[in-house]
Amino acid sequence: MTEHYDVVIAGAGPAGGQCARDLAARNYDVLLLEAEGEAEFPAGSNKSTAGTFPSTMSSFGIPDEVVMNYTDEVVLESPNDHFVRDQTGAVLEFAEYKQWLVADARDDGADVRFDARATAPIRDDGKAVGVRYNGDEEVLADVVIDATGPAAPLARKLDVCDLKRERQAIGVEYELRGIDVDHPEYADLTDAMMLRLDHDLAPGGYSWVFHTGGSEAKVGVCYIQNESHRQNARDDFRIDDYLEYWMETDPRFEDAERIEGKQHRGSAHIQMPDTLSTGGFMAIGDTVPTVDPLWGEGIDKCMRSGRMAAATADSALTGEPDTSAEMMSVYDDLWHSEVAPNMRTRLLMTELLYRGSNERYDKLMADLRRLGHDTLQRANSGSLRAIASLLTFDDVPLVAGLARDLVQDSIPGLSRS
Repeated sequence: MTEHYDVVIAGAGPAGGQCARDLAARNYDVLLLEAEGEAEFPAGSNKSTAGTFPSTMSSFGIPDEVVMNYTDEVVLESPNDHFVRDQTGAVLEFAEYKQWLVADARDDGADVRFDARATAPIRDDGKAVGVRYNGDEEVLADVVIDATGPAAPLARKLDVCDLKRERQAIGVEYELRGIDVDHPEYADLTDAMMLRLDHDLAPGGYSWVFHTGGSEAKVGVCYIQNESHRQNARDDFRIDDYLEYWMETDPRFEDAERIEGKQHRGSAHIQMPDTLSTGGFMAIGDTVPTVDPLWGEGIDKCMRSGRMAAATADSALTGEPDTSAEMMSVYDDLWHSEVAPNMRTRLLMTELLYRGSNERYDKLMADLRRLGHDTLQRANSGSLRAIASLLTFDDVPLVAGLARDLVQDSIPGLSRS
């Protein structure tokens, strides 16, 4: 007979692992399917810079053992200036963090199946009732959850997500040693997470240095394949070339060397989500565009989406099971209220920010110092007044251009109301 579980989750990343933890802790029969083999997990999906904040650590019980370094500041850099904000955080060892999620879910009773690549949903009268994996293997469930990331093999076939190629962000990161984290020409990056706005290094995106202790750090670049990227990109450069160029031209990296085997790359989509669920089914994490569009933070939002999906499944399976599309849409409401309540505003901020010039980025650093440390926090929270305080008369063409593109519905994945 075909196996049957209360919930089957495809994908053992932050969203899928957290969802499995929550449901297993509530004594549901949970199966977690992971495409990678157990011995190498997560070699092929070890893609995150893994910077997060104390609220996430405490909310989800992330242990100190998976933390590479605790940080005290967030630094924003432009080509010729910087802004420093006091903000504690943690840089996780992403592979160990993912392994901890899976181990904790197992300890609470979840079944975990590696080398199990989900390929299609099993449907009955339009409702998801199971998962087909590894070609012809099948497992049934009352609730099916896709946490596989942008591949989204279940969500796509159920018409739950419509990820736009034009809104795909790609990134590459090296772990380096021998970095001068306190170079006299730059801000002190000791115990800091630094994000740099500079189209020469990351056209249509940003680059970063996350200090992991001593002379070591995670260093990377990412950008969205948007109009700003097309205007500023070099014809002969791929994303790896930008990172290599930065390492060759920044004096902080003069004596740095790559740590063997510590190269990470990944992608996510920066857009408004479509529906997040249907009968018997929810899509979580980067299967829908859950990553923060402005600065790329994904761990907290992915884990929150997993938790909201677990809460929805719990409600659906308590008493007389109800896995109708209407019941599953509770997750949509929770996602918009608890996971990404200001998603559209932050998407607009992202689009406006990355349309700026390098000269405007230098001015932004001065503006942030002038307006005070809470302005960035309020702007990050979606305060229109704080965002407006960062704009000047010289920004009118940027704002007008964005407004025109919105009216013409010419920004794929953003103009959805």
